[in-house]
Amino acid sequence: MANAEHSGRPAGAFGATAVGATRARLHAARLGLWAIAAVLAVRQVAVVLSTPRGERLTDLETWVGENGVLHVNGSLYDSTRFTGTPFGGLVLKPLTRAAEQALGWGWTFGSLLLVVALGLVAARALPEPVTRRASLLAAPVAISLLMLSLPVRNALWLGQTSILPVLLVLCGCFVARGERTSGVLIGVAAAFQPTILLFAPLLWFTGRRRAALSTGLTFLACTLLAWAAMPHDSYTYWVHHMAGTGLGGKADDLANQSLHGALLRLGLSGPLEIGLFLALGAAVAVLGVRRAVRYARDGQLLLAVAITGCAAIAVSPTTWQHQLLWVLLAIVGRVGRRASDRLVWPVAVVLVMTLPARMMLPNMAALYPLRDNVVLLAALAAATLVPFLSRTSPYFYRPVPTEYAEQPPARWRRVPLVPFLRRVLTRPNLLLELLLIRVTYAAYQQVRLAATGGTNSGGRARAEAHGHQVLDIERFLHIDVEHWANHAVVKVDWLRNFFDFYYESFHFVVPLSVLALLYWRRPVDYRWARSALGFATLLALVGFWLYPLAPPRLMPNLGIIDTVHGVQDFSQPDYGTLTALTNQYAAMPSLHFGWSLWCGLVIAIVAPRWWMKALGLLHPLFTVSAIVATGNHWVLDAVGGAVVVVAGFALTYALQGPRGRMTRAATAVREEDTARPLEPERERAAGA
Repeated sequence: MANAEHSGRPAGAFGATAVGATRARLHAARLGLWAIAAVLAVRQVAVVLSTPRGERLTDLETWVGENGVLHVNGSLYDSTRFTGTPFGGLVLKPLTRAAEQALGWGWTFGSLLLVVALGLVAARALPEPVTRRASLLAAPVAISLLMLSLPVRNALWLGQTSILPVLLVLCGCFVARGERTSGVLIGVAAAFQPTILLFAPLLWFTGRRRAALSTGLTFLACTLLAWAAMPHDSYTYWVHHMAGTGLGGKADDLANQSLHGALLRLGLSGPLEIGLFLALGAAVAVLGVRRAVRYARDGQLLLAVAITGCAAIAVSPTTWQHQLLWVLLAIVGRVGRRASDRLVWPVAVVLVMTLPARMMLPNMAALYPLRDNVVLLAALAAATLVPFLSRTSPYFYRPVPTEYAEQPPARWRRVPLVPFLRRVLTRPNLLLELLLIRVTYAAYQQVRLAATGGTNSGGRARAEAHGHQVLDIERFLHIDVEHWANHAVVKVDWLRNFFDFYYESFHFVVPLSVLALLYWRRPVDYRWARSALGFATLLALVGFWLYPLAPPRLMPNLGIIDTVHGVQDFSQPDYGTLTALTNQYAAMPSLHFGWSLWCGLVIAIVAPRWWMKALGLLHPLFTVSAIVATGNHWVLDAVGGAVVVVAGFALTYALQGPRGRMTRAATAVREEDTARPLEPERERAAGA
């Protein structure tokens, strides 16, 4: 009543206003996510339909086109181009009567609707209890992730049916009423992809025995129906090709992400490979189903379905890219006791399912077995290894909270612009950091290469014209020292060797060492320094894109000697084999100098002793000397590198505020925790 008297309105109005504001923000977020999902869907359809005929829906055209497999008299499998089951061929045969163009449009939009339905069912299947916010936002997020995933993009591009079995299984588990209906849906899905029969044991051991029997009977009925209609094709598929093994591409192709394909890629063959595949497949199937049963009884049925699907991927003789959606569903599992570790598994799954394998791991021969089987390894991990939390775990809903540093005061009132990005006292998850660093660097390499039109020779004329512009500016400023420095160093062998070694070796070693030391010794400073480095690199990419620039060593008629890479053949537009590795015209700004300046500034700020600070500042001095003396950069490139680094620190300050420091309270708590084991000893000493 007092509040009502003073304010002129009841106190409950304040609560209503806050609730209304929260609902408005939630509604806006939901609309934004649906808009993103719609944009992604339109983009996928546009990419498929804008591709010339003959290059899109290639699998579908091979099957049902004018001269497709389903038109030809004889076996579907004579050419091995049809990879589906006989039941799949029986279902697709009526589609051959449709007009080719109409079939392409109808198939694409029909597949798109299946993806939307799959996202809606997956969002509905989240384990209870689900907050209102999660239930409203889950559907557009799920649809967006599906649209971005490689299996969906591949299925839309090729015109494959792989989305339908996943949707049938989810509908059978979460939408169908009655166990018989559920079993029928899953049995039809198994008729398209036989290893989906692994869901029958899952249903049986979770008490849904009628559904399990119905699954087996439906699969048998569909298979016998196809056998009766196409006996020769059925014999060819089930007996001659051993359930489709060997159809389509070669079994050892990189696209076959199954245990069988991985073993063949490792060089195994013959009875040894078959025996090992059967043994490993049986072990994965048993362990995967056991884990799925445990999580289903725990109330995490969607996770159980994902685990079973991942096991089915591994044990199938051939599992092509468009059949790998089960791995994406495993994102619902919760891993890690700390709140800071919760993002590791979902981020890893999203990266594996949306990015090419070459972006996940470096292009090193020793890592080829991992890179070639990265999706299979993710499926095996989900099916057998990843310790998903049980709902009975105290950490399932309440993980160990993250410790934050006190936000130091800023000089400007509106800094930080993003106040929720608080400074974390603890170290970030190492695996997550390595994943993000690797993917970011791979994207950086792709943008560098695309800055000249996707080829190193694509922007040669423009880059050389910019080189003459930079040289004219330097001559006007009287800083065109590149030719003099280059020839002065070439005459002194030990100096030339020193600068060549420094240029090639320290560009990556020093920044990675600084990041590693900060991560281990100063986690608060690590996040701040990493953000500044990321912003600087992002700004440099903009420079590469807008202003491709030829370095002095690739400028004809200047007489610059390339001391690092050797003599260049200027009659060849690619200038030798080195240009196959990276864009040679990404010279402005110089990240060689920019990263070294970042290292020097970070060391000067955080190092405790003056000689450490001085040693750190020597690194950018040696680097700028090396890049100019070896002919790899102009002097103004170093100026550009300095500009983006300063801008990176400025953006970090503007968005996140000043460099965070540990609070006194946090320090006291840690000191108390450290001293606590000594207190009983002190008491015993006092008693004695």
